[in-house]
Amino acid sequence: MAIRTVYLETMGCQMNSLDSELVLGQLRAHGYEPVRDPSAADVVLINTCSVRDHAEQKALSRLGSFKKSKSRRPQMVVGVIGCMAERDPDGILRKTPHVDLVCGPGELNKIPAMIDEVLETRGKLVALSDNHSRRNSLLKRASEFDSVEALDLSRSAGLPQRLHHAYIRIQRGCDKFCTFCVVPFTRGPERCRPPDRIVGEARMLADRGAMEVTLLGQTVNSYAYPENGRTIRLLDLLERLSAVGGIQRVRFVTSYPGDFTDDILQAMRDLPKVCEYLHIPVQSGSDAVLERMNRRYTIARFVDLLDRAREIVPDISLATDFIVGFCGETDEEFQASRNLVERARFKNIFCFKYSPRPGTVADKRLADDVPDAVKRQRNVALLKLQEGVSLEDNQRWIGQTVEVLVEGYSKAALRSQEAEQSRGAEVGWRRSDQFVGRTRGDHIVVFPGAERHIGTLQQIRIRSVTALTLLGELESDSPGPSKEHTHA
Repeated sequence: MAIRTVYLETMGCQMNSLDSELVLGQLRAHGYEPVRDPSAADVVLINTCSVRDHAEQKALSRLGSFKKSKSRRPQMVVGVIGCMAERDPDGILRKTPHVDLVCGPGELNKIPAMIDEVLETRGKLVALSDNHSRRNSLLKRASEFDSVEALDLSRSAGLPQRLHHAYIRIQRGCDKFCTFCVVPFTRGPERCRPPDRIVGEARMLADRGAMEVTLLGQTVNSYAYPENGRTIRLLDLLERLSAVGGIQRVRFVTSYPGDFTDDILQAMRDLPKVCEYLHIPVQSGSDAVLERMNRRYTIARFVDLLDRAREIVPDISLATDFIVGFCGETDEEFQASRNLVERARFKNIFCFKYSPRPGTVADKRLADDVPDAVKRQRNVALLKLQEGVSLEDNQRWIGQTVEVLVEGYSKAALRSQEAEQSRGAEVGWRRSDQFVGRTRGDHIVVFPGAERHIGTLQQIRIRSVTALTLLGELESDSPGPSKEHTHA
């Protein structure tokens, strides 16, 4: 039997990246081989995001680009998976009639069987979580899908996800019901994976060469799982994962401000493997906006958390998310977000223009009354303000040596192996020599190196900076982990 091929493209968050790995692992178990060119694939899958309208429009555009290929090769199977599939299956099939299957994130274990049925019947198939209140059913399916075996298969396949860093899902879904957010409707209620499976997965990944793991959850700091009469929480997981041999770094995203406790900060301080990085979305600097968003905390409480974080973990790096132009946002409320950026001095921010998501409370009950031009203006202004903060704060790294886990070639190197990079030329390297990695504090570092450095911890002396990147050079050619490092 001829080998069947699959192309899978991922859009959106780290959750989707992990889902894609798991889907590919299952398909490999059914005889499929992943390819990087969709025109060479028997099956084309797009893993979609539904958090913003822009993400959905991008997915529809990408799906449209496969229409000609499907007309030339009608036997090709085109599928849409992920959050957009869960939110609007009818719209997908109406707007992209060449799509054969639509599968929500709670049903991804059905993908191989769905493909087989499409190939046999040439009919269209849809698989959705039809009732999110059925927690036991959802949890069972999630546990089956989040399996070490599926991860093992996918990560043995030479996929884009590099083995020295890996994601481990510890939690699915969300119970917060922020008025702007579609996640509770697309990914269902919050449910946590058993700690023994999480630790077992970390051991398997360490055996395969992983040096760093990132724990994923929609509100990761609210992790709670009953075990032998007690509740296992994120702190317990961090302690258990720190005992896994081979793992050098442990991260976790994304944290919810209202649930954050000091014991996690103390773990960052006391557990050498837990990285000093905290991504904790605030969404707005205005209490009035936060109330309309149903965020359940105040700015005073959020700022107090940041102050405690810096007191307990002095070298911590902080990142956050903002939504600008949310329903009713006034100039004064937007100024409160600017004030918070100036006060908090985040390492970086992710800033998005509000777009109504069908089915959410904001879409049903609040007017989307901020003009799009104003949203764009506020988005640019907030990012520009943060750029100045980041550039100023990054100056302190010049002359320091930082520990970097080397991820691979830089984007510039991948775009062109021959052209000189204007900034890189100042320190004498070419794009073909350029590598990228991250510090414990999640700073991006670019430096001249060699392919043998990928997947190792290296000491990099910083020579110059931009708002987003530290630029440096190897201080030594370390074969592996170092015992001493400068946090960054």
